[in-house]
Amino acid sequence: MRLLLVEDDARLAGAVRSWMGHGAIDVDWITTGSEIEPALRRGTYDWLVLDLGLPDIDGEAALRSLRSAGFDLPVVVVTAREQVQDRIRLLDLGADDFLVKPVHLDELAARLRAVRRRQGGGADIVLRHGRLALAPASRTVSLDGRYIALTNREFWLLETLMAHRSGVVTREALVEALQGWNEDIVGNTLDVHIHNLRRKLGRGLIRTVRGVGYTLYPEA
Repeated sequence: MRLLLVEDDARLAGAVRSWMGHGAIDVDWITTGSEIEPALRRGTYDWLVLDLGLPDIDGEAALRSLRSAGFDLPVVVVTAREQVQDRIRLLDLGADDFLVKPVHLDELAARLRAVRRRQGGGADIVLRHGRLALAPASRTVSLDGRYIALTNREFWLLETLMAHRSGVVTREALVEALQGWNEDIVGNTLDVHIHNLRRKLGRGLIRTVRGVGYTLYPEA
C-alpha cells in the first residue's frame, strides 16, 4: 500500500511516515502543490493526504487541479478550518474526507481505512489489460489465469504501465521512480527490468516508443 503525503511540516511528515510504516504503508513525501501531479504520473498510490496550507499554491486549487486532470484516487484533506461551509466546499471540490488540525495519527489511519472501504477497497482491486490481470493489494499478476512470479521492481514497473495504459510512460519517469526505491540506476538497469517483464509476459506486451518511453500494446 502506498500513500502520497503533501505536507510542508517536516516534523508532522516524519511522524506520519513512521506511524504508517508500522502498518506496512509506504509513504512518499512531497512539500509543494506543484509536485503533486508529476508524482501521481510517476507512481500508483492508494491515497493522497493533502495539507491545505502549502507554501506555493493553495491546497484547494491543488485539489481542484488534480480532479480536473482525472486523478480519482482517494484524497484526505488536512486543514485548520473548522467552519461547516469550508468542509462542504472541500467535499464538493473532490475531497473524500478531512481532518482538522491537530492531527491524531490513529484517527488519520482510521480515516484512510474507512475511505478505502467506501470505495470498495476491502477487496483486492484488479487492473486488467487484455489477458493480463494485476491485483495491487495482494501483489499478484496472472496471464490467462496463470500466476506469474515477478520481483518487486518488475511488479512496480508493470503496475505503473497498467495504471497509465492509455498513454506512454517516459523513461525518465520510470528511472526516477526506481531511484525512489533506493535502487542504484546504472547503465541499462531499466532496460533489464523491461526485458525480464517481456520474457515473463510475452514480448508483444510492452511496446517501446522510440525517444519517449514505454506503453502497453493495445492488443495485449
